[in-house]
Amino acid sequence: MRTGPPLLGRGGRLSSGPASLAGRVRWAVLVLLAVLLVALFVVVDVLLVVRLRSDLETRLTDRAALAQQLDGSLGAQELVEKLEGDGVGVQLCTEEEGCVSTPVAPQPPGAAASDDGQAARASRGPGGGPPAGPGPPDQVLRDGSTLFTVTRLDSGAQLTLSVDDSYVRETVTGLVVLEVVGGAGALVVGWFALGRVVAAALRPLDDMTSVARGIAAGDRGRRLGSGRPDTELGRNAQAFDAMLDELESAVATAERAQEQMRAFLSDASHELRTPLAGLQASAENLLRADPGRLDRERALAAMVRESTRASRLVADLLTAARLAEGVQLELGEVDLGVLARQEVERQQLLAPSVAWSVAVDDDGPPAVVRADGGRVGQVLTNLLDNARRATPAGGSVVVGVRAGADAVVLEVRDTGPGIPEADRERVFERFVRLDAARDRRSGGSGLGLAISRAIARAHGGDLVAADPGDGPGALLRLVLPRTRP
Repeated sequence: MRTGPPLLGRGGRLSSGPASLAGRVRWAVLVLLAVLLVALFVVVDVLLVVRLRSDLETRLTDRAALAQQLDGSLGAQELVEKLEGDGVGVQLCTEEEGCVSTPVAPQPPGAAASDDGQAARASRGPGGGPPAGPGPPDQVLRDGSTLFTVTRLDSGAQLTLSVDDSYVRETVTGLVVLEVVGGAGALVVGWFALGRVVAAALRPLDDMTSVARGIAAGDRGRRLGSGRPDTELGRNAQAFDAMLDELESAVATAERAQEQMRAFLSDASHELRTPLAGLQASAENLLRADPGRLDRERALAAMVRESTRASRLVADLLTAARLAEGVQLELGEVDLGVLARQEVERQQLLAPSVAWSVAVDDDGPPAVVRADGGRVGQVLTNLLDNARRATPAGGSVVVGVRAGADAVVLEVRDTGPGIPEADRERVFERFVRLDAARDRRSGGSGLGLAISRAIARAHGGDLVAADPGDGPGALLRLVLPRTRP
């Protein structure tokens, strides 16, 4: 339960406490300022009291020292008149003249009030010796609000000096009143000044709130600015802008991925619809009519061809999904030169109008890597299939293999239209086709190169579209390390 006074909130409403950071900072600084002022005032008051009382004691001891110097050269009355003043009361008791005092001189404790020789006799000790004073000579004593000292002069007279220190309390009381009034005024001024100072200091937070609301409303390009890196709010602003950049990049990536997924689903549905429609048409033809043997064999061959096409697309989809989750490799010794010759022999049967050749560097170390033979063969098949579809009749495809100390490089060069420089990286993205119509006619799904690069990188290598130089066509380079990292 809150026991403090209620605070004035926004719109003049009463609230249980400052709800905003600015309000809490203002109250915290104001309380700290009040504590510091109270501590300062207390220290000043204590030091002032000590100083004033020290001045009074010094005044008494100085008068006592002066009396010792003037003793014997002046009479009792003249000495009293010389010592009085500045609020100091004087009483001088001698055996000859008795006690002489100023009107304000009080009697010290233990001293009997007497006239003439009675005071002097009362001041003497037993046997006529020195009087038994209230304390050691020149020691400043207190009696209520009076400070006094009793001194035995060289002539035998007893000097009593006194002063009233009540004005010290009056001075301190007046100072306390002034401190309270001045401190209260300073706190009021500080409250309003803190409002402006805190508002200016926390303005970057308001800017951050404004930017966040603008971004939430759709203005994603807004930023706070660089800010000063040597301040907390400046570093916070920089971190905020960096976070927004990352979020915007993530959103853009997600949108691109979503667009690619929609395009892929559209392409996949189109690719699957074509073979399924062929299968359905062939099956309906066999069911509704009773074709002859030749027509029946053509229909069955069409059904096999369309089912193979659909199976290839489904297999590519499954492979792409598994590569996204991480591919499992069955490692073994794979000779890329032997693998390239085997695959080229198969391609020669599929495209006899294209000149196929394999160039293996036999002078270097053997082109053997530790890899998954099935996966590497799948990569080589995809590369040669793309080269075969891109190379016109009468063109050529050259597969080069050379081995280095740490890696083996396999290059496939064709004499087709080539890959534009701007698209050499994009061709490895999923569902990307540089010539969608040609790929559809040839059965391509736009996944071959993406799958091939994922397999190459799973082996610790890479697959890139390199610059073919002065020659025509495209150049795809596969690099595999001899030992998988």
